[in-house]
Amino acid sequence: MYRQSIDLLMRNAYLGLGLVLLCLGLFLEIRLAFWVTLGIPISFLGSMLFLPSQDVSINMLSLFAFIVTLGIVVDDAIVVGEAVFKRRRDGMPMAQAAITGLHDVAMPVIFSVLTTVVAFSPLLFVPGTMGKFFRVIPTVVITVLMVSLIESLLILPAHLSHKNPIATFVGRGLRAVLGERLGPLGWVHRKQTGFSERFEGFIMNRFVPLLRAVLRARYVALAAAFALLVATFGYLASGRMEFTFMPKIETDVVFAQLRMPYGTPVATSQRHLTVMIDAAKDVMADSGGEEQNTQGIFSQVGAANFGGMGHRGAMGTTGGHVAEVAVFMKPVDERQLTAAEFTERWRKKIGDIPGADSLKFTFTTGASRGAPISIQLTHSDVPTLEKAGAELADKLRAYAGVKDVDDGVALGKQQLDFELTAEARSLGITEIELARQVRSSFFGAEAARQQRGRDEIRVYVRLPEAERTSMYDLEELLIRTPAGGEIPLAMAAKVTSGRAYTSIKREDGRRVITVEGDVEKGKANANKVMAELLKEAIPDLMKKYSGLSYHLSGQQKHQAEALGALFDGFKLALVIMFALMAIPFRSYVQPIIIMFAIPFGIVGAVGGHLLMGYDLSILSAMGLVALSGVVVNDSLVLINAVNLFRAQGMSPFDAVVAGAARRFRPILLTSLTTFLGLSPMIFETSVQARFLIPMALSLGYGVLFATFIILLVVPSLYLVLDDLGWLARRIFGRPSDEDSAPTGIDGLPAR
Repeated sequence: MYRQSIDLLMRNAYLGLGLVLLCLGLFLEIRLAFWVTLGIPISFLGSMLFLPSQDVSINMLSLFAFIVTLGIVVDDAIVVGEAVFKRRRDGMPMAQAAITGLHDVAMPVIFSVLTTVVAFSPLLFVPGTMGKFFRVIPTVVITVLMVSLIESLLILPAHLSHKNPIATFVGRGLRAVLGERLGPLGWVHRKQTGFSERFEGFIMNRFVPLLRAVLRARYVALAAAFALLVATFGYLASGRMEFTFMPKIETDVVFAQLRMPYGTPVATSQRHLTVMIDAAKDVMADSGGEEQNTQGIFSQVGAANFGGMGHRGAMGTTGGHVAEVAVFMKPVDERQLTAAEFTERWRKKIGDIPGADSLKFTFTTGASRGAPISIQLTHSDVPTLEKAGAELADKLRAYAGVKDVDDGVALGKQQLDFELTAEARSLGITEIELARQVRSSFFGAEAARQQRGRDEIRVYVRLPEAERTSMYDLEELLIRTPAGGEIPLAMAAKVTSGRAYTSIKREDGRRVITVEGDVEKGKANANKVMAELLKEAIPDLMKKYSGLSYHLSGQQKHQAEALGALFDGFKLALVIMFALMAIPFRSYVQPIIIMFAIPFGIVGAVGGHLLMGYDLSILSAMGLVALSGVVVNDSLVLINAVNLFRAQGMSPFDAVVAGAARRFRPILLTSLTTFLGLSPMIFETSVQARFLIPMALSLGYGVLFATFIILLVVPSLYLVLDDLGWLARRIFGRPSDEDSAPTGIDGLPAR
């Protein structure tokens, strides 16, 4: 299982790296693309120096984090390299071009990396077991990004500032052998140069006219953008797109756990166990045969602890009344049906087991423990609490798609309760004396001890077996009085039948029971079922049973804690990002323009989930939080370029068009590399990758959609705010010289 998971991630990493390299080679000069690409292994290897101190090992999550950074890690190197390349095309010497190009973009590069680090930071503070798992992702991403920042600011400009003698010598040799014009190198160079020239033509002949048209209708563009935003959030609020806390991760082992009433004979449990095993074999036979689908079947009576693999089972107890069957399936690429399909057929084949308290099937695992639907009920009166739990379980069973419902009431073994009568008390019999005599008669009283070698032999005296096998024998038992007389047990005590609790759960000193249930994918959603229960069923129960209270547990509790922590961290991250960007821009308005793209990244992420057929999950939410930092990078670079052109004396309209045209290549390239680095994971079909794909969907599609917003809508917002500032100055103050002639780049009015 480990080898399959690692091979899956490594295959996606290689594919993502290849796509990133292809994209860089297409848009950038070959030499520049090579040095930009070199930043990936440098950043990855550099992070290895620091990850051990953060208690991060090479595992599925850390490898996924490296895949996430494949496209992001080259963003700063692309911006720096493209700026240096532009200066060299303007005729500057190599060293001067490296210095000037870095100076042009150093500020946006530094702060774009810092905002990305801030955006990933809330993932470090997710509480609970799941937080301990997934903190690996932000730890790796932040470490890699900080190393890449150093590489892009210090190492990359040094490579681009001169021609390496060894590389020059090798290049001359290759050109001599392969041919500079007619050989493979000449062909690659010509193709890349031709594509670059056509791309420049596309920017000037297609993108710039489109941008001018959008900027002239900037209020319409903003209205359309806001309408799309409202429609997306309205769609989410309507509940049409389901939210699942944790995607179910299929394993290669399927468990069926049976719990009968306490005191059930082992022979009865064994008989039901045989039925479960035969049903599993029948399902396998109908799907190609047992040998083609399974590696073996493990079964046991007396415990349900996940096949003896050291994980405590859902039953949480042992005894002859519990039984378990574990079917070890072959790897997913070698068998003919999935674990979910097998489980569903197995469940139908077994059917209902007479007298069973519960029969649960498990074929998934994950970082979050607990049932998808889990409610803890509390009441001071135990019988009332049990009635409420049973009634809530019945209401839960009425929902379509809800399965494996447990009312939380586990009656213990049958017992007899003795209450001393007044007549017995008058004869001097006490509860202790009564219990001692009953125990001695049926269990035995120690009469003697003998030492035999190293062993001690105890001798017990009790009634003959024929006199301790029925309730009649108990009722006719004679109890001795302190005065030497005798009295029948029926006269000495009132005997009632009851049950002993095998476990008692308390919280804050109050007795609790937990009502649980699972949901079937495609037929029910845990959050929707819970919402309906909280709206109708639970208020009715609280009215019916006075003093009853409840709170969420299991996955519902973990979900509330995790989403609450993520939301709080996200709000703090937005404030910190705003403060970080306000420092270099010396403005409180421009950071708002830059962060305007964040909600549209969410629109892209939601669209990506719909397109790929995935529900939103906690991993999607993590991806959305991290997306906020990645999205603002392109906006930051764009606004920085606009400010540079404004400083040269251009009008706002001129500066916006020139800045967008100047930054179109790096913005598009950084977005494409991010998406292409994640695309193998996004389009992965393996069931083992399904729990990681939602985060990749949020990042990949969010960045891709936000690119169009950044290139068209953000410039519109920039001019709209400038219009409002111009209008405010006209109304409340004396207009400046710039305000007197607001003309655009094509001579048309800019406002």
